[in-house]
Amino acid sequence: MIFEKIKIAKNILITLFIFFGLYVVLDLRDYNFKRAVDACLAGSQKLSKSKITDLKEARKFCEDQIKKNKL
Repeated sequence: MIFEKIKIAKNILITLFIFFGLYVVLDLRDYNFKRAVDACLAGSQKLSKSKITDLKEARKFCEDQIKKNKL
């Protein structure tokens, strides 16, 4: 009887930790992607002789390159 309650509590805790881990991983993945895009924009500003005037176009280029390199 008591062993069944322990097994149930153990299964509930494992399930909660799995969901918590998935939430953290998925949340931080978006954060890391944003940081990578910002770093790409900053690097392209420093490396280019003519400063980038269209920031939206540069951001789209950086996002595409990062997504392409992930695969």
